[in-house]
Amino acid sequence: MVNEFHPPARILMGPGPSNVDPRVTMAMAKPLLGHLDPDFLQIMNKIQALLQYVFGTKNALTLPVSGTGSAGMEAAFVNVVEPGDRVLVCVHGYFGERMVEIATRCGANLRTLSATWGEPLDREEIEKELRAFQPRVLALVHAETSTGVLQPLEELSQVLKKFPDTLLLADTVTSLGGHPVKVDDWGIDACYSGTQKCLGCPPGLAPVTFSPKALERIKARKQKVLSFYLDAEILGKYWGNERAYHHTASSSLNYALLEALRIIEEEGLERRYERHRRNHLALVRGVEAMGLQMLVKEPYRLWSLNTIRIPDGIDDLKVRKTLLEENNLEIGGGLGKLKGKIWRVGLMGYGSNQTHVLYFLTALEQALREQGFEVPRGAGAAAAREFYAKNK
Repeated sequence: MVNEFHPPARILMGPGPSNVDPRVTMAMAKPLLGHLDPDFLQIMNKIQALLQYVFGTKNALTLPVSGTGSAGMEAAFVNVVEPGDRVLVCVHGYFGERMVEIATRCGANLRTLSATWGEPLDREEIEKELRAFQPRVLALVHAETSTGVLQPLEELSQVLKKFPDTLLLADTVTSLGGHPVKVDDWGIDACYSGTQKCLGCPPGLAPVTFSPKALERIKARKQKVLSFYLDAEILGKYWGNERAYHHTASSSLNYALLEALRIIEEEGLERRYERHRRNHLALVRGVEAMGLQMLVKEPYRLWSLNTIRIPDGIDDLKVRKTLLEENNLEIGGGLGKLKGKIWRVGLMGYGSNQTHVLYFLTALEQALREQGFEVPRGAGAAAAREFYAKNK
């Protein structure tokens, strides 16, 4: 390349990555430190403490794996699942199916419990399967990025008290930092996320946390963890008191994560959750005022990832191309069974704000009009503004 590369400054309202606070971007430009430098070790300590705050846990083994959310998923499974272990995976979307794939590669004795994409799993059905199968691990997605469904986890904590030998493994990639996640209170034993969504950070790190119960299971393994790189005990020696060399951690990405977590702490978790909820509700009011429908029923909708049904006769790709080329705005299409049937609109972290909501509704109205879809002029943005005015 002869000239310096300048990527366009997109408005990222897809399923991730999301836009980040300029403070986070600036943090990545700070001087590099070695991964065992005393000052970098202090940064690691601060990151761990703030991740414990966001996860709602006192787990000592709480750290960011070097890798994306999928690395977090693999880290959770390869550590707590041994070949032959009974594993129950709840599937109600694309990432539940990915859990199945990884559990299979771990050699699990696998059973799945499925729900319609766009709907949560029934607690009573989960309990029924737990009683019949007696799994060593129950795995499910808290915030299903492919469907926009929030799976209630708090209610499962009482159910799992009846099954003390079952570990709960949860995917919080699209909820951590935007929805309440209470690892200790909800009895989650292995939990993972990604930095590029509600945490408001670039992709490249996967926060994970393991309970003391999970660590006991890991230490009692008959076989070594299949992955050296993702072995929780070895990672713990680098992130713990020993500070034993494991890999060359990215100082720049960890700077970014530290600054993003500092921003979360400054805002406060409850205020941050309320911001995500308020902007989600405003967007829904606008979408419905335009004559469109949401995929997920109201009690189970994610605040951070909104799924909108594509009206009959509307070209999905053409709408998204129009938004990108004419409005510099990115949204996501459907995955798997929902490809061509929904749009996925993210309101995550720094990107969950009133300006983005109103801009999206206005741009979507224009794109729909270009395809002949009748939308009351300005109805979406007007409905959202009315909601904001009444809900300060």
